[in-house]
Amino acid sequence: MRLSILIPAFHEEKTIAEVLGRVASVDTLALGFEKEIIVCDDGSSDGTVREIERACEEHAGIKLVRHPQNRGKGAAIRTALEHATGDYVLIQDADLEYEVSDYPAMIEAVKKGADAVYGSRFLSRSYPKGMHPANFLANKILTVAANVLYNHEITDEATCFKVVRTEVLRSLGLTCERFEFCPEVTAKLGLKGVKIVEVPIAYQARDVKDGKKVRWTDGVQALWVLLKHRLNPPA
Repeated sequence: MRLSILIPAFHEEKTIAEVLGRVASVDTLALGFEKEIIVCDDGSSDGTVREIERACEEHAGIKLVRHPQNRGKGAAIRTALEHATGDYVLIQDADLEYEVSDYPAMIEAVKKGADAVYGSRFLSRSYPKGMHPANFLANKILTVAANVLYNHEITDEATCFKVVRTEVLRSLGLTCERFEFCPEVTAKLGLKGVKIVEVPIAYQARDVKDGKKVRWTDGVQALWVLLKHRLNPPA
């Protein structure tokens, strides 16, 4: 079995090298999976590409693909997905908010038969460390909407950490460009009747000054995406 770890990156020169080092160090073979790491640089104009190329020289199994212009997180994930050769894909952010030490729990859920696994920031702590109140509220609203609209039973709709069977993710016909990746995946998994299994994960939020790119408008967009696919399901 093979795991494809997809990492969208845009202006992450301060963190991408450490992220790639941590991901490369995870012993997925002990869990029964080979791994490949596919990084999509989304048109960065800082030193992100330089840092990725350096990491490619230091660690085996890292592949860099690039967008000539910035298109958004969703587009970067879709491009990386095109290059994935694994049986499952894992979505990993290019910052340091999430811990690779949580990979084993998600992979174990996959080994037990799950087609989709979400790492929940709310199962380990009722209030994730460092999360801004507005983000907390938005997460709660989006999670309730996802559960009501798609009959899910999840606690964290907007989590980055997701492991999905590759053929299932590709079958969703994703069109996302920006941060609507999460609600689009959640909605379309629900429409296909795919159960989402959750495992608790650690989380350390970062702020706008540290490079966090999600804005309140992305929360509004996410809610609209959840509603849109329920009211007008794709053919």
